[in-house]
Amino acid sequence: MATNVRVVFDRRKRVQATGKGNVEIIIQLSRLAVKKIIVDSMTPEEWEVYKDAPFLKREITNYQKIVSAMELLGEDMTVDNFNKHIGVETRTAEKVQEEKSNNGSNNNFIEFMQKAIEVEKSRESTKRQKYVAVDALKRWGGIITMADLTVKKLKEFDLWLREDGTRTDVAVYNYHKRVKLYVRLAYEKGLIDRDPYDIVKFPRGKCKERRPLSEMELKKMREIELPQREARVRDLFIFAAYTGLAFCDTQDFDFFTMTEQIDDLFYIDGSRLKTGTNFFTPILPPAMEVLKKYNFKLPKISNQKANDSLHMIEVRMGLNKPVTFHVARHSFATLSLSHDIPIEKVARMLGHKDVKTTQIYAKVLKSTIANHANDLSRAII
Repeated sequence: MATNVRVVFDRRKRVQATGKGNVEIIIQLSRLAVKKIIVDSMTPEEWEVYKDAPFLKREITNYQKIVSAMELLGEDMTVDNFNKHIGVETRTAEKVQEEKSNNGSNNNFIEFMQKAIEVEKSRESTKRQKYVAVDALKRWGGIITMADLTVKKLKEFDLWLREDGTRTDVAVYNYHKRVKLYVRLAYEKGLIDRDPYDIVKFPRGKCKERRPLSEMELKKMREIELPQREARVRDLFIFAAYTGLAFCDTQDFDFFTMTEQIDDLFYIDGSRLKTGTNFFTPILPPAMEVLKKYNFKLPKISNQKANDSLHMIEVRMGLNKPVTFHVARHSFATLSLSHDIPIEKVARMLGHKDVKTTQIYAKVLKSTIANHANDLSRAII
């Protein structure tokens, strides 16, 4: 008799009573010998996503290989013989549980991810980006142990990443991409029974057009009266908007060791924490005013608290665009380009490795395009 390996959902018709049904792999070894393996229990909606999961396909392929090996060896096609091969080919649930119990630290996914990042051979800038994802998981608090690595939790994490509106679709995708690496590693080490990222997919989405602040909006922000906490965040934003520094670089900035004076302007000569790329950028007058206000030592603020305050400032100013520290950097880039600074020079000021990255900002310069178009129009005879 031909062997049949298939997956069935809710064979015992429990969905109507409990809302969930079992997902089972049925291995028909012979007319009378049938092996049933319960994989999971889920709702019909979850099953619609789960039924095409790569994890499930791998399990079916694995069992088909075991059956083929039994046939090749001329073994009796009995459930007992099949079970012996499962014991050889894969670890039993008891064995997996024993391994988890014997290594308590491995049951904590946050610790597992941190330790894995520490020992891997990669650039410090790459590690820092991964630690940002660890920090996000800690602040959310929904995934701590290996048992928390479920489809439901990942969907909740995705919603949390999006809820304040400060992260683009691409940024959220990058958080998932970094977490996914270590979820996969946990699965490969047998610390979890399945990789939930095999079941649920989070699309990358498209890069949204940058919406920097105009010169008038920046001026309005500099002049608006604010409570002390918001004023500190506003000042840090203004410093970033008139130097091009990313938020993490403002927190690492040291005026006395990272600047040099050329004529009347001071310049920051440093390297980006994110990429390690060198940059050389001016401290424009509004940024210098901020430095003088704080005796040349910028305020230290967490990124999340800073963006929370920026949201309040956005509301107070009546802006119809989201304001984050990333917007400050975009504003500097577009401000520079709108005053005809060559794009290659702007790339150097921002610490971009590739001028193509800087060209993203150029796309939004409708005013610059209009100016050049007018000049061109007047030049045509």
